[in-house]
Amino acid sequence: MPLWGFFGPVHIATLIAAVIINVIIFLALKRTAKRTQHIVLGILSFAGWSTIIYNLVTWGRPLEYLPLHLCSLNGTILPFAVWTKNKKLCNLLLLWSFGALFALVALPYSSQQMVLFGWPFNFFYFPHVLEVGIPIMMFALGLAKLDHKCIKSTLLITFSAYTIIHLINLAINSAQFLDFNGEVIKVSYMFSIYSKDFANPVLDLFYSILPYDYWYFFLAIPVIILYLMCWYLPGMIAAKKVKA
Repeated sequence: MPLWGFFGPVHIATLIAAVIINVIIFLALKRTAKRTQHIVLGILSFAGWSTIIYNLVTWGRPLEYLPLHLCSLNGTILPFAVWTKNKKLCNLLLLWSFGALFALVALPYSSQQMVLFGWPFNFFYFPHVLEVGIPIMMFALGLAKLDHKCIKSTLLITFSAYTIIHLINLAINSAQFLDFNGEVIKVSYMFSIYSKDFANPVLDLFYSILPYDYWYFFLAIPVIILYLMCWYLPGMIAAKKVKA
């Protein structure tokens, strides 16, 4: 089987397939009862947990595979958001689903070497596909409600998590834990510490513009704001018209 690669025919095909998979799930659920939609998405929402368990067990290096990347946080919280329909969580994961999409589009260099349909690929690709689609489907199917008032909590939680995880990265790296091969463990959860071992072409670009750990990722803020406005601006305009 071919390697996943980066924006070659295989990578592009998997991105198209990701869209198709989510569209098929949405269309299959669209005409079903709300209860059925809720149960099916609730079951699928546990896909991220399978990846977390797989990585912790398979590689034997748990400090390097803690569920502290944005996609892992998304996968961890997703079942709670779906089953409870909590408004703040669902709106939060609307942004975090964009993080899962970013992971699929701008593949880390290590992921580019995955063999298509090998176990590492399967446990990375399919949960990420669902982590992109399920939060969006919750709103598209009317199981959750968009609320622009949640933008503040979404940004506060996201950047607080990024900051806390950066401190965790610094703590783990400064402790100089050794793996089973006697090599010092280095981590960069949420990519707050730049390294070619963890980066991808987009992060390379960010770091070339702002070469400072932690701060370089703030270059993504305009993209985040644009993404959120695509979802919330119509509702914000409508709310202003009602007040007027």
